[in-house]
Amino acid sequence: MEVDNPEENTSITAAIDPMEGPSTTKNDELTTATSQTKIVKSDLNMPWIEKYRPKSFSDIVGNEETVLRLEKFSMCGNVPNIIIAGPPGVGKTTTILALARILLGSAFKEAVLELNASSDRGIETVRNKIKMFAQQKVTLPPGRHKIIILDEADSMTDGAQQALRRTMELWSNTTRFALACNNSDKIIEAIQSRCAMLRYGKLSDQEVMTQILKVCKSEEVSFSADGLEAVVFTAQGDMRQALNNLQSTWNGFRHVNSANVFKVCDEPHPLLVKEMLLECADQNISKAYKIMAHLWKLGYAPEDIISNIFRVAKHLEIKESLKLKFIQEIGMVHIRIVEGMNSLLQLSALLAKLCTVAAVTEN
Repeated sequence: MEVDNPEENTSITAAIDPMEGPSTTKNDELTTATSQTKIVKSDLNMPWIEKYRPKSFSDIVGNEETVLRLEKFSMCGNVPNIIIAGPPGVGKTTTILALARILLGSAFKEAVLELNASSDRGIETVRNKIKMFAQQKVTLPPGRHKIIILDEADSMTDGAQQALRRTMELWSNTTRFALACNNSDKIIEAIQSRCAMLRYGKLSDQEVMTQILKVCKSEEVSFSADGLEAVVFTAQGDMRQALNNLQSTWNGFRHVNSANVFKVCDEPHPLLVKEMLLECADQNISKAYKIMAHLWKLGYAPEDIISNIFRVAKHLEIKESLKLKFIQEIGMVHIRIVEGMNSLLQLSALLAKLCTVAAVTEN
């Protein structure tokens, strides 16, 4: 009869265990290194507009009074239905998401439904997705509600908005609605009367500049002062546009200066436009027309040219009385171009009118 030797088994186990320990450690190290590499790669591939999206109210730039009101809502817990209206890229959706995170905490994923109404805009969306989510039971802290976020709500059809009105009434005990839109006039009055209306304005150039300087420092971006000014000029108070233009220029040229920014954004260069307007102020129609013809041959749309003429004219260093008349004439031509009369003739006539105005003002 054979008897197992316990000492022999112990020695065998002892001989195996030291081999298993290091191999397990190596595998763990490899797994950790791989996961870290994936995180770094995903971080590199992430658009800056998502990477630097504010997570809390303190990180949001601009519209301080409105953000402060929402912060007070979050403190009391019982938030009303809200509509945030304003131009693109000023932080409407970001503010709503920050509010939801503060109110719901760890239940954020289960208790928030985010829809973009520009694609999910029909009555079926309200009947299926929104109604189903409103009926769904979620365990939340006392005094908290599920939140349905509707981005681009002004794109919803009238039928969908009428159906949404009824849903807002039926599930008011458990669900709150947060609507973000560019134009509040396209939201029916029945919904507007059920919501607290908050309005956002465009961000100031200083606010945009401060934020992109932080991003440049964080990403170690090589830039010049005129490059950042060009990014701010092209953004027109839209933080999303500013970060997109900054990242595109940095990825394309590895240096952010004025010339590179306008290559990426492909807008009529403001220095050319400024020179053209100054020639008009000096009543030099031939030189002004040469610049206009050059911009036209580059293939810029008349809407882009007239928009940049207006933006440059606002800050032109000429007499205030002459500047006001310039802006008046630019506005009249802008109306004609928007109505469809978008030929080179209209822009040429504008230059002639500006030269005439300058001559009359001088006399």
